[in-house]
Amino acid sequence: MPHEAPEKRFGETVVAFKDPDGMRLALVAMPGIESEPAWTTGEIPAEHAIRGFHSAGLLVPEVAPTGAILTDIFGFTEIAREGTLVRYKAGDTALGGIIDVREAGGFLRGRPGAGTVHHIAFRATNDAVQAEMVRKLAENHGIRATEQKDRDYFRAVYFREPGGLLFEIATDDPGFAVDEPAESLGQALKLPRFLEPNREKIEAVLPKVA
Repeated sequence: MPHEAPEKRFGETVVAFKDPDGMRLALVAMPGIESEPAWTTGEIPAEHAIRGFHSAGLLVPEVAPTGAILTDIFGFTEIAREGTLVRYKAGDTALGGIIDVREAGGFLRGRPGAGTVHHIAFRATNDAVQAEMVRKLAENHGIRATEQKDRDYFRAVYFREPGGLLFEIATDDPGFAVDEPAESLGQALKLPRFLEPNREKIEAVLPKVA
């Protein structure tokens, strides 16, 4: 698959590319990640294996309003800046705890479809923690979240952050092991109840991944 030339971003080597739908992705060489579990095959040795999800990148008109949501509501901290790119990190999370926000004034707003991300989800331990986030969102930022929606595996609320991106706050409980053993997670397509009537249509359009 074609890719761009390696570049340095916040001291890490990044190789950017696009998937078949045009989604911009990147492989990131992250120092000190060797202790995390690796997904290996006969063709992929451990030293070259993917260890996990590094970060999400957001394009917004202004960094500050979006950054205020990340820090005040979700507990992120700004840790670095490079030009128009600002990096936020959640605690000492080894993987999946980084958000890179790039200021891109005049950039076209996102539209649903192939090559786009519909929303980004953030965790809340339980309903009480989620409710506190919703309260702070309204009182401190004047943003109203949706009513809570039961997705069977979690309960979620949604809102548009100041840059127009759709954010979700999802509870950890009850979790994805409520209807199958943890050791077989990911081996079969599981759907929440509200989507189960559409199973045949959903399965018909899913691409084969293996």
